[in-house]
This record gives sequence, C-alpha cells and structure tokens, in this order.
Amino acid sequence: MRDTGLERAIDAAGGVAQLARKIGIAQPSVSNWDRVPAQRVIAVEAATGVSRKELRPDLYSEPAELADAVDPIESGRAQEYALLATLLSSAPSAALLERIVRLNGDATPLGRAHAALAEAASIAALPDVEREYFDLFTGLGRGELLPYASYYLTGFLNERPLSRLRDDLAALGIERLENNFEPEDHAATLCEVMAGLAAARFAVSPETQRAFFEKHVSRWMGRLFADMEKAENAKFYRSVGTLGRVFLEIESEAFTFAN
Repeated sequence: MRDTGLERAIDAAGGVAQLARKIGIAQPSVSNWDRVPAQRVIAVEAATGVSRKELRPDLYSEPAELADAVDPIESGRAQEYALLATLLSSAPSAALLERIVRLNGDATPLGRAHAALAEAASIAALPDVEREYFDLFTGLGRGELLPYASYYLTGFLNERPLSRLRDDLAALGIERLENNFEPEDHAATLCEVMAGLAAARFAVSPETQRAFFEKHVSRWMGRLFADMEKAENAKFYRSVGTLGRVFLEIESEAFTFAN
C-alpha cells in the first residue's frame, strides 16, 4: 500500500507514468514503490512540488536541534548539489523552471552562474527543454553526452570506477534501488549523494566526504559540465553546465583548503 506522500506525488504528477517520466526512471520502478525512496526524494519534490517533508516525514521532519546543527554553508552546498542532481536526472518540470527563474544572482562567479541559469529558464519553453534533455542525455541509441564516471575516466561504460563506487556506496549504507537499471556512476546519482553528505544525512566525517568527492566527483565531472557548455544540442543546459563547472571549481578549492 502506498503511503500518503507517494500518493500525493503521483496525483500532482498526473499518474504513475507521468511521475516516472518526470524523474527519468522506468514506470515499473515507481509502480513498485510503497513510499518514495530516500535517493529519489529531491527529484520527486522538484518534479511535483510536493515537499520533502510530506514525501518522507521520517527523514525530513527532524527535531529543531538537529536541523540547526547543519551549517548554513553546508545547507547551501546541499541545495546546489540537489539542483544539479535534479537537472541531470531528467528534464525540469514547469514548476522547477519557475523556481529556477527566482534564483538570485550576485557579482561572484557562482552568483553570475545563478543569474544566467535564471535567465535561461525565463525564456525556455518546456517542450524544447524536454527535447534538449533527450538529445543530450538519451538520444536514439545514445545522447550527445554520456554522464557516467566510467566513460569519462576510461572511455567505456561499467568499468572499474563503477565497481569502486559501489563499494564506497555500500560502506555509506546506500543501496541500489530495485528495478533501477541506471548505473550508479551517473552524475545525477553522485550529486544526490554529495547533497546527502553536505546535509549530514549520512554519519560520515568531513574527511570521508572529501575523499568521496575527490575519488568519485572531482576527477571527471567538471569535464562533463564543460562539455555541456559547448554541446551542439545545449541551450538551456549550457547554463546548467556553467553552474556545475563553477560550483565544482569552488568545491575543489574549498576541499583543498580544508586539508
């Protein structure tokens, strides 16, 4: 039996098939859920507008003292990773585009990237962005970009970087979703994991978080975002690429100073 949060998300999306399409996974996977898996909460929230507290109150209705324990900078990092994870996992919904339009920019490199993304969202037509996502990441056979660590690090899919990642995810207690056939080294999944680490969803030390970033993210994902910026089929996603590249540069510098 589906819980209340999942039922609300399905209703908001217009049905099981529509929810699956909006978050970029197969319909049978959603059909088998009895509640929204922890790894999919952020994507479902962005796609449907149903808050994470409603989707998984067991995870997101913490006591006030626990919520206050997360540093504002870490919370901001988690939000950046969560946004990137959502945009990499599927084309944005109309609701998400509306939220992106309201992003605030400033004179910093990250602020300018936010402003450019907000501008791109303000002129984007939803069908065009959906087609753009398909051309970039899915395609007929394959998309223009392959957002997988194994591909960027070895030139092939499902290679050693994926097996090493699976070992480290298991150590963090993160399990692969049943009926989800997407390799775990997809950039969206790694951004979701980093969002969880930044938001203190996993009981790990700062050193463990840094090691995960350096081993599984910083070695290749910046190149993916740079490729996105100059991809032939990228319009809205060119600004996503800029945001991702700039943010990861900041992350790399911050982790270096933390050593």
